Amino acid sequence: MTITRHVRVTGQVQGVFYRVWAQGQARELGVSGWIRNCADGTVEAHVAGEEHDVARMIERMRRGPANARVDDVEVAEVDPGELSHRFEVRH
Repeated sequence: MTITRHVRVTGQVQGVFYRVWAQGQARELGVSGWIRNCADGTVEAHVAGEEHDVARMIERMRRGPANARVDDVEVAEVDPGELSHRFEVRH
């Protein structure tokens, strides 16, 4: 079953290559969507794919890359909308 989740990550997640790292993780897992930095210092993403792959992606986002410090991850169910078949970094 395909699902989409909105994810907001707080902590030291900007300036540590979090978005590029997440893009690589998404490719590895075969999920699609997007990720971007927010003005408040958080990172937000939409992640879409098979339920177990999305869950694995969110777990990886909770850990983050080596230079990041993830304090919290909020996850919400969202309507899939118009997502591409790839995972893109938005600016």
